[in-house]
Amino acid sequence: MSISVSILLIALIILFFVSFTMFIRRLIRNENQKAGEMERIEQKLDYIIELLEKKRK
Repeated sequence: MSISVSILLIALIILFFVSFTMFIRRLIRNENQKAGEMERIEQKLDYIIELLEKKRK
């Protein structure tokens, strides 16, 4: 195996790990954003339910 092929192989392996790490980080960030959005939706629904219960009384 020549040196240039070895360097290319090492560079591709490094690129794979960097890309995979960035992919995982993006997935985690998106999940956190979705969780935050769901929490805000739940708070709004709780507020609407509270208003409806007050209106009934």
